Amino acid sequence: MAEKVFGRPASLVDVPTHYCPGCHHGIIHRLVAEVIDELGVQDSAIGVAPVGCSVLAYDYFNIDMFEAAHGRAPAVATGIKRVHPEAPVFTYQGDGDLAAIGAAEIVHAAARGEKITTIFVNNAIYGMTGGQMAPTSLVGQVTQTSPYGRKAETAGIPIRVSEMLATLDGAAYIERVAVNNPANMAKAKAAIKKAFKMQLEGKGFTMVEVLSTCPTNWGLSAIDAVKWMEANMMPYYPLGVFKTPEEVAK
Repeated sequence: MAEKVFGRPASLVDVPTHYCPGCHHGIIHRLVAEVIDELGVQDSAIGVAPVGCSVLAYDYFNIDMFEAAHGRAPAVATGIKRVHPEAPVFTYQGDGDLAAIGAAEIVHAAARGEKITTIFVNNAIYGMTGGQMAPTSLVGQVTQTSPYGRKAETAGIPIRVSEMLATLDGAAYIERVAVNNPANMAKAKAAIKKAFKMQLEGKGFTMVEVLSTCPTNWGLSAIDAVKWMEANMMPYYPLGVFKTPEEVAK
């Protein structure tokens, strides 16, 4: 009998997803599920998904899941973690959710050092609701609500969430990764695993920002969307670690 070398993680349900072709949510779901499996916490892990493209995440993760109102996942996760302090608790949020209506929740969860992990998917646009400009949309980026491109003088400068949260003492670990190629997927998984482990060690708030594509709302093919992300998003949102426990201790 041939040895099995690859398969679906136990923490993912064996069903098709609703995500558009070329969307990176499926990849990110898998990485999170693999980490949950490898840490042996499937029976205790609790996820929170709010409004956005990942609103149906409870259909895909084979763990306990909660649904939060738009932007409120960090607040819900805070309550869950305080009731179940030994459970690995994570939020799974998009940029329209986390950086706009949920900005206060994520900032104060990080400031308080809540022992939760946030998986922050940044595709620089509102995906589920039709492609409107998000707080992370780039200057000049064309969206449904910025048909002539985002203008800094009226819409402001795109928010670099990882850099912002890294200034808060309660944040223990902040890293930005991407899933545009296999090498970066491996690095993204390592970052997610590190974030979960630090949460379980009681270090404080941890977040992994994952740069992602939105081919449908960007109006590009899946391949061209990856190229656009590499050429436009990655220079403005550089990959790397922005906060570590060593810095917290200083």
